[in-house]
Amino acid sequence: MSKRILALIFLFVVTMTMSAQYPSKTPAAEVPAYNKTAPAKGVKLPPILTKDELWGDDAQSPFQTHAYELASKISGTIHQMPCFCYCDRMGHKSLRSCFEGKHGAQCDICLKELYYVYGQKKKGQTVAQIRKGVIAGDWKKITPEDAAALN
Repeated sequence: MSKRILALIFLFVVTMTMSAQYPSKTPAAEVPAYNKTAPAKGVKLPPILTKDELWGDDAQSPFQTHAYELASKISGTIHQMPCFCYCDRMGHKSLRSCFEGKHGAQCDICLKELYYVYGQKKKGQTVAQIRKGVIAGDWKKITPEDAAALN
C-alpha cells in the first residue's frame, strides 16, 4: 500500500512540475529584429524596389507604390526599425528588408509602419523617438488618407 501511495505522490509531483506556469515571452512582448544604428558608411545595402519593379497584386493601389517611393527616401531610418509582422522570422533584418522585395507591398503592417515612420521623420522626430512609437503600436492608427497626404 505504501508503494502505491509513494508512486501516486511521485506522479502528482512530476505532473505538477511539468505543468507549472513559467513566465514566457508572448509575441506581443517581443520586439522584432532591427538595427540599432544606421548602416556604416560605405556599406552597400540591397536596393529598395522602385515602383516600376512592382506589378500585378503588388501594384494595384497607389498606397502600395507610394510606400516604396517613400521608403527609398528614408532608407537609413527604416533600417533601424522593427517590423511587427514578425517577418524577421523569415530572415528580414528590419522594416527596410520588407521593401527590398515585394513583401512590403503585400503586408498591411509593413505599409502602415512605413507611412508612420515617414510621417514622424517629416515631423523632425529622432530615430529613437520614432522606434519608440513603432514599438508602442502608434503605426496602427495610420489610414490610407494619412498615407496619401505624405510626400
